[in-house]
Amino acid sequence: MAFSLAGRLGLATTTALLRSPAAATAAAAAASSPLRLLCTASIADKISKLVKEDKVVVFMKGVPENPRCGFSNAVVQVLRMHGVDYSAHNVLEDEALRQGIKDFSNWPTIPQVYIDGQFVGGCDILLQMHQNGELVDELAKVGIKSLLVDAASSAEGSTNEKQEKR
Repeated sequence: MAFSLAGRLGLATTTALLRSPAAATAAAAAASSPLRLLCTASIADKISKLVKEDKVVVFMKGVPENPRCGFSNAVVQVLRMHGVDYSAHNVLEDEALRQGIKDFSNWPTIPQVYIDGQFVGGCDILLQMHQNGELVDELAKVGIKSLLVDAASSAEGSTNEKQEKR
């Protein structure tokens, strides 16, 4: 009699056990075990410290010099346009951090942006804030002057100078 690969590896038995009510109860108990809760609390404490270490903190896939997803890249580009110094944390290097930040913010996606320790949002929200000028205001609240304000002032000044010459 030929055995399937799953059977040889014991996967069929494991699958059957997971379907049983006892297995579900055991899995739930393991998820809420003191060790699991300690690990969760530990990562939450770590994240709580990380989001307060700088005025702007980004949890992203990759690093600013080499973003590993388009959404992380977009966040990096927006912050670069504004001339914002920020700390970045690569969630691809740490699975506990990757899941922990989602739990911490109650937000399911990466990247995540924090300003002054407060969760702002992900890529879409940051882009929207950039487009409507809200990002400049939020940065100003924590003492960060956007380069785009300087650029807009310079452009406005040169327009006024041209009008005065006429």
